[in-house]
Amino acid sequence: MIAHQADPIKRARLRWRGRRGLLENDLLVTRFLDAHEATLTDEDVDAFSRLMELGDNDLLGLLLARSEPSGDADLPHVRALLSRMRAA
Repeated sequence: MIAHQADPIKRARLRWRGRRGLLENDLLVTRFLDAHEATLTDEDVDAFSRLMELGDNDLLGLLLARSEPSGDADLPHVRALLSRMRAA
């Protein structure tokens, strides 16, 4: 299996997956990817994918620290990535 960073197709898919319906989410996610995409680990990519499965309003609440992850997103590596995304 090819790691995320070694596969340009996987990197392009990650950026496409980050496109959101809410402009606020789109801006926050794009800003994070612009700054950190090149250094994401496969674990980070898994966390990012879990966050991108959330609805736009739920994701915005997490990014703005109005809420904390729950359910399938309540994992240590997801919380760690979310912290980085909030700081971006």
